[in-house]
Amino acid sequence: MKLLCLHGFRTSGRFLQKQISKWDPSILQHFSMFFPDGKHPATGKSDIEGIFPPPYFEWFQFVKEFNEYTNLDESVSFLCDYITEHGPFDGLLGFSQGAKLSALLLGYQAQGKILQDHPPFKFFVSISGSKFKDPSIYEIAYKDPIKVRSVHFIGAKDWLKVPSEDLASAFHNPLIIRLPHGHTVPRLDENTTEIFREWTKMVLLDEKKLVEDKDPKMANDASDENQSGVVEA
Repeated sequence: MKLLCLHGFRTSGRFLQKQISKWDPSILQHFSMFFPDGKHPATGKSDIEGIFPPPYFEWFQFVKEFNEYTNLDESVSFLCDYITEHGPFDGLLGFSQGAKLSALLLGYQAQGKILQDHPPFKFFVSISGSKFKDPSIYEIAYKDPIKVRSVHFIGAKDWLKVPSEDLASAFHNPLIIRLPHGHTVPRLDENTTEIFREWTKMVLLDEKKLVEDKDPKMANDASDENQSGVVEA
């Protein structure tokens, strides 16, 4: 299954790849992950300067109140082209600005605004995500509950804690994992790792059922190939 991973503000795809490398590799071992850089070069100082080498990118720019956005449409178009060229993708993962944009893509697709020829996304991993506040976006993307299996990592000390909870409420039956961290991709303790691993196991079982409905023989072949990994997870 293919997973598209979108980085945070003024970082990069390589940095997000490093961030999630701190997780137990068994969690995402069954997914092929893609880490594109943002459409636009960073227009200001990055918080990871001196920690991780440039270049840095951003998906869009915004005013302080987070209710006006610049270059957002360009990034949506860029990602639709990327998804069409490298997909189809099964799910999205995002941190901060990347999670915000991922949720927008999910909402827009559900409403038929984008990616009409791409299969519906099946799952979403949100880390410090939030909604767009612009009514012209809000009233479309979050019009109805987004029926995608989703997990939302929300930090007690994250300045986006409340917006992250609001984003989770836009999804049908979300799994919310509350952690003590701030605005970062968190390290996961043994208990949280097991919860997340079980969630990804359900994603894989969902996919197996879909394949089985289409072609029982393919499902049996896939089961024979992946059974040990799924059972171990």
